[in-house]
Amino acid sequence: MKLGVLALQGDVPEHRTSLERVAGPGSVTLVHRPAELAEVEALSMPGGESTTISRLLDETRLRDPLRSRIEEGLPVLATCAGLILLSREIETVAGPRDPVPIPVLDVTVRRNDYGRQRDSFEGPVEVNGLTGAKFPGVFIRAPRILRVGPGAEAFAWQGKEVVGVRRGRVWGLTFHPELSGDLRLFDHFLESTLG
Repeated sequence: MKLGVLALQGDVPEHRTSLERVAGPGSVTLVHRPAELAEVEALSMPGGESTTISRLLDETRLRDPLRSRIEEGLPVLATCAGLILLSREIETVAGPRDPVPIPVLDVTVRRNDYGRQRDSFEGPVEVNGLTGAKFPGVFIRAPRILRVGPGAEAFAWQGKEVVGVRRGRVWGLTFHPELSGDLRLFDHFLESTLG
């Protein structure tokens, strides 16, 4: 199994470590260029700064190959900024210009909707398909899912709020599973999409 982590900006080392703890040492490739993307069987898109990652997708010429691979069925786990970049619609907020999405998840999101860095929090997340205790969600300047369209399925909730959506093998989370110390979501994603 060859897994990839989009390595343009953000929580790249944490995603790599989590995936290697699940799939084994040497199983993860850092994706900086289209040639590296072409070699992976699944991709993790870490949280970070969505406008920066969007700009770097263009500078590295990864945007079109990434969209093509997703349309061909590449499994993708997109967290926080990754979810923003895959959302069909981004509700505009004051501040930096919104990133240009690759609109493969039928959701509307609003960036940083839980507040600033100091408003970050941890909370229990109910995830369909996970056994045991609720997942420890880490929310850092998280986006909020405002609408889940008919082309997406909600599968994770923090209270009554949807915090995880999927469309087939593309999963989007508003929180950071790589910072939780709990590998169940990475394992669940790989088992469900690559089985």
